[in-house]
Amino acid sequence: MSIWLDSQSKILVQGMTGAEGTKHTRRMVASGAQVVAGVTPGKGGAQVDGIPVFGDVTSAVDATGANVCVVFVPPRFTKAAVEETVDAQVPLCVVITEGVPVHDTAQFFQYAQNSGLTRIIGPNCPGIISPGQSNAGIIPADITGRGRIGLVSKSGTLTYQMMYELRDIGFSTCVGIGGDPIIGTTHIDCLEAFENDPETDAIVMIGEIGGDAEERAAAYIGEYVTKPVVGYVAGFTAPEGKTMGHAGAIVSGSSGTAAAKQDALEAVGVRVGKTPSETARLMRAIITG
Repeated sequence: MSIWLDSQSKILVQGMTGAEGTKHTRRMVASGAQVVAGVTPGKGGAQVDGIPVFGDVTSAVDATGANVCVVFVPPRFTKAAVEETVDAQVPLCVVITEGVPVHDTAQFFQYAQNSGLTRIIGPNCPGIISPGQSNAGIIPADITGRGRIGLVSKSGTLTYQMMYELRDIGFSTCVGIGGDPIIGTTHIDCLEAFENDPETDAIVMIGEIGGDAEERAAAYIGEYVTKPVVGYVAGFTAPEGKTMGHAGAIVSGSSGTAAAKQDALEAVGVRVGKTPSETARLMRAIITG
C-alpha cells in the first residue's frame, strides 16, 4: 500500500506542452508512472511523446479516467487550473508551481475544501512519490527504493536527501508538502494517513523554522500517532531576526524557532536530529532494531 498515490494512479499534467511540463512528464513516465493525458488550453489534439493533450481537464478525465493532476502552469494561471481540476472531480491535485499569490492559494484551497472531493498537495512543492509504484511531480525516482518508511517534508531538497540516506531501507510514500504560508496538505494530514497505512512502519517528519505547523503536528502525534516518528527542523543555525527560506519560514521572537519546535516534538516522544544525516541515523536505528 501507499498513501494517495499507487500503481493504479492515472496522471494528467496541466501545462504538459510547456518546457517544465514536458521535461517532468518524461521523467515521471521513465519512472513508471501512468501519465495518461496532458491539458493545455487551445492545444487539444496535440501529443507529447504519444500522450494525448486535451483543451480542458474535464475532457481529459472523461477520455482517460485520470485521477491525479499535476500542475505545471505559471503562477497567474494556477488558481484557474486548480479550480478546473476540482470541477472535474479529480481526487488528487499536486501543485508544483512556486510564486502563487497567497490569496489565490487561499481561494482555490477553500474551493477544494468546499467540494469535499479533491486533495491538494502544494503549491510550491516537489510532489509525491510512492517508490516503485508512481511519481507525481519532480521528485527523483531513482534515489531510493520501496520500503516501509513514510516521509513528509516541507523542503524539497531535504526530501531528496532523506530518501537517499535511507535508500537501502526504502519508503512507502514520500510527500513534499511545500513551505508556503498556506498549503493544501499539512504534516498532520500525512501523519494521519501514514498512521492508517498498514505498510508504513515508521515516519520521518521534516519541518522548518517559522509558523507553528510543527508544534501542531507534535500535539497531534502525542494524541493520535502510535508509530515511531523521527523529526528534523531546518533552521537551527538561522541568524536571529532573519526571515529564512520559504515564504512561510518567518520567526517572531521565540515563536517558530527550531529549538521551540524540537522541544514540542521531543515532549511527545519524537526523536529529533540536529542534522539531516543524524535524523537518518535515528530512523535507521529504529528500523533495524
